[in-house]
Amino acid sequence: MKQYKVGYTTGVFDLFHVGHLNILKKAKEQCEFLIVGVSTDDLVMAYKNKPPIISHMDRTAIVKGIKYVDQVIPQTNRNKILAWERLNFDVMFVGDDWKGNALFMEVEIKFNKIGVDIVYFPYTQDISSTIVKEKIKL
Repeated sequence: MKQYKVGYTTGVFDLFHVGHLNILKKAKEQCEFLIVGVSTDDLVMAYKNKPPIISHMDRTAIVKGIKYVDQVIPQTNRNKILAWERLNFDVMFVGDDWKGNALFMEVEIKFNKIGVDIVYFPYTQDISSTIVKEKIKL
């Protein structure tokens, strides 16, 4: 039996790569049902100030096609508490590159009060959508 019933993770998932696959696989290993929020194009523009290469519709289709994913939803904001109120997950999975980030420090405090865990997975070294974009430029 898995440690958690419902897990949640989010991401842009632009230029899908093995780092994305690793977090989804590791998350599914710990929960029975995995919900993945895929950031909308508008949300990505709002906090990264650049559009994703792949459209939200196509990124959603890619993530839906991954065998570790049970449900995909649009992530329209970065408020993890609102996401929990809507989805009622037991655990949120995050890459450890976010550990110590002000956004997640606040969420950790609030989740701790309501009994929701945050599990940080090791960031997959030497791969990111930014690195993929740089390699394409070569």
